[in-house]
Amino acid sequence: MKTKIEHRKAFDCVEFKRRSQARLRKEYQVRQGEFASYADFLRAKVGENKWSKGIWETIARNK
Repeated sequence: MKTKIEHRKAFDCVEFKRRSQARLRKEYQVRQGEFASYADFLRAKVGENKWSKGIWETIARNK
């Protein structure tokens, strides 16, 4: 009989995504008056980060 070996993943992408979204929602709640919508807030956040801004610029160029 084989024994089932369980191990915890070193990186849980679902948990990472959940935490990231919670952090963004919390920041949006604090800064909500600065933006017309959550989408506008997210666009502004993308512009704050050099890496994410570069990714979206690459996507736009390759359309």
